[in-house]
Amino acid sequence: MNAPVEIPIFPLNTVLFPGGRLPLRIFEMRYVDMTKACIRDDAVFGVCQILEGREAGEAAVPVPIGCTARIAEWEVPTPGLFNLDTRGEQVFRILDQRVERDGLIRAQVVLEPAPVAQALPTSQELLGRMLSEIIDKVGAKHFPQPVQLGDATWVAYRLAEILPISVDQKLAWLQYNDPVRILAEIEATVFGEEDSGTE
Repeated sequence: MNAPVEIPIFPLNTVLFPGGRLPLRIFEMRYVDMTKACIRDDAVFGVCQILEGREAGEAAVPVPIGCTARIAEWEVPTPGLFNLDTRGEQVFRILDQRVERDGLIRAQVVLEPAPVAQALPTSQELLGRMLSEIIDKVGAKHFPQPVQLGDATWVAYRLAEILPISVDQKLAWLQYNDPVRILAEIEATVFGEEDSGTE
């Protein structure tokens, strides 16, 4: 197991996947300070789905699993406001956490290993074609680059992000370290198949 590291946590009503794009509008002082520190140190913060509470106001209770995010681009349209373009990097699990005086959550986390790279299985090429059609329709600029339609993990994570399903289901998929398993469940969800035929 990797050695624990400490990162700030940003609880949100969303699930971020490795490689995913997450635009954010930062205005609460605790997160403005967090953003400044991350930019200064080229450091990551953690995005977790909210278990209890809200995105703004008192510190929410995050679920104990999330994905690290790194700031790729940023701008300050007015003082005290950041517009961020962030990228998901690595799944983590929270071991321990505390709430700072300003309401920022800081947590000891362990980073999970990335899934083993593998090609999109022939049996699931339909999902790759479906994703390709979606990309063509909405524009490649809305997806992380480069587009990797032959990569099982890239296809699984991008479909998991865009499918109109519950955040709880997305969170369940985030916990899998097997993209083929995610693809099989996506296939069953999209096409209503109880068994996609994938081991």
